[in-house]
Amino acid sequence: MDNKLSDYGFARSPKWIVSHLIVLALLVGLCSLGLWQISRLHERQDRNDRVRERTQFVAEPVEDLVAGASNVDDLEWRLAEATGQYQIRDQVLVVNRSFDGGAGAWVITPLLLSDGSAVIVNRGWVPFSVQVAEDRSSFDPPSGMVTIGGLVQLSQVRGRFGAGDPVEPDLLARVDLEAYADVVDYPLLSVYVQLESATGGVDGGPDVPRLVPRPVLTNGSHLSYSVQWFIFAAIAAGGYGLILRRRAWAKQ
Repeated sequence: MDNKLSDYGFARSPKWIVSHLIVLALLVGLCSLGLWQISRLHERQDRNDRVRERTQFVAEPVEDLVAGASNVDDLEWRLAEATGQYQIRDQVLVVNRSFDGGAGAWVITPLLLSDGSAVIVNRGWVPFSVQVAEDRSSFDPPSGMVTIGGLVQLSQVRGRFGAGDPVEPDLLARVDLEAYADVVDYPLLSVYVQLESATGGVDGGPDVPRLVPRPVLTNGSHLSYSVQWFIFAAIAAGGYGLILRRRAWAKQ
């Protein structure tokens, strides 16, 4: 055993110690990426379970859902309905949203309810060409009273590396209800609705936004990605071991 260990005496030199540390850092990084993908997989599975469970409930008026909720987070993915009148003057676009591989924006419009409050409605996606058009009235909502149905969604907040809002007053980077509430003169509900159906009112323009689809309830590629990262870690560890072994043979 002592003879075998002596074969690797070179590996205790300062140069090789630095090499060991670099490889160790690489292995820790690769394994961390694998574990992160597993964590993402579990998060996605949990999300899928919530969507399946909560979309089974009967749709209720969104104001009743909010009033009866002890925690608005529990309302995400619930089916809701609302009746009111769209406030076209307060309509904004949430930029940098893709759909079927195309760039564009979400059309976000407040719906004024009978009690004087409003719920923000994500009416769907429009392509970039429509977003940058000088005249955006083509995708204005219907006028008059409408009844809408859709999925309850939570206010979006800026992450550590999230983009800031554009300088244009009618453009936003995300559906941030707190920021939105600062620029309208009526109270907003603490959730918004992702539109799925609508009745009533007079039709708007020809460029009707395309409804944002429900999330695809699959596990995605997280498991295969995690396996890949662990394979890379195993290859790195095995390869470095072979390098050390060959170096030891060369020293004999």
